Amino acid sequence: MKSMQRVCMTALVLLVAAGTVFAGGSQARGAGKGLIGVVMPTRSEERWIKDGNAVKEGLEKLGYAVDLQYSDDDIPTQSRQIDDMITKGVKVLVIASIDGSALSNQLANAAAAKIPVISYDRLLMQSSNVDYYVSFDNYKVGGQMGDILITGLKLDQATAATPVIVELFAGSPDDNNSVGFYQGAMDKLKPYFDKGALKVPSGQIDRTVIGTLRWDAAEAQKRMENLLSAYYSGDVVLNGILSPYDPISLSCLEACKAVGYGSAPGKPLPVVGGQDCIVASVKSILAGEQYATVLKDTRTLGAATVTLVDTLMQGKTPTGLDTKSYHNGAKIVPSLLLDSVIVTKDNVQKDVIDTGYHTRAELGL
Repeated sequence: MKSMQRVCMTALVLLVAAGTVFAGGSQARGAGKGLIGVVMPTRSEERWIKDGNAVKEGLEKLGYAVDLQYSDDDIPTQSRQIDDMITKGVKVLVIASIDGSALSNQLANAAAAKIPVISYDRLLMQSSNVDYYVSFDNYKVGGQMGDILITGLKLDQATAATPVIVELFAGSPDDNNSVGFYQGAMDKLKPYFDKGALKVPSGQIDRTVIGTLRWDAAEAQKRMENLLSAYYSGDVVLNGILSPYDPISLSCLEACKAVGYGSAPGKPLPVVGGQDCIVASVKSILAGEQYATVLKDTRTLGAATVTLVDTLMQGKTPTGLDTKSYHNGAKIVPSLLLDSVIVTKDNVQKDVIDTGYHTRAELGL
């Protein structure tokens, strides 16, 4: 968490170099500083509510008006919301997309209106009209997902003679973040696959096969149930699950419990990681079920986004950004990448409760 705080503070310092770049960016500081459009993919998931609130509250504290919209995982709704914001004359658009490749027309319209676009956490794809990307380092987050399995399954002790058995889940195929998560995790796990110490009985390894459209936990649970039915009869026991998202992790655990894992002799719950550090997963970690999660502090991401918006609205050019890592199919998008942290039972107090990310009351403590 200290690392995350250092990165955030560095971001706040770096986003302040001179140079007018966008029309409407030179408004006077103070009351009536301008309308900012913020679009989030859904209100049905805890993390996006936190994200939306963090950005909105931060901008309002600086004197900006904020139009915050949730798209309920419906692409036409999100497209209409962005069109409406452009018509209203927002000065900056902050967009967390449902499908990163589905908004090309809206992005072109924003560019024509000289409205800068910040891609929030999910990279907007196949458009040159994306000005900035603010997120966590997705490849490193994926690496942390791999590390969770390496540690939790003691893979350094595994051999081809006593292989560890796992199944793999990936994120939504239409979310570019899924690529980084998958590549980061698989690069960490590859040495264990190569020496035969790690095996996938289903043979389902390719990202296009193991992806979970819209990060849908119910679909992930159905797939886990099918895998258990097809490949885990007799003495074959599932030891671990690569999961990119806490609701998927919890659903997979429910599928495993339904066939005796965690209660039948010789069938402990598989080691499962996750991402987003939602309340239900932290409770599960404390109960000894989900093994770990990756915390991406939405407050840090929100604060960095607020600072970027304010920098643009002052007519200044952000500096110190990553200009090599994220190509969206049309251009390299200048990116501000933050740090994340693995949370296990051992550091819930220090990195979740003490930092105020979740309260003891929220966690039922």
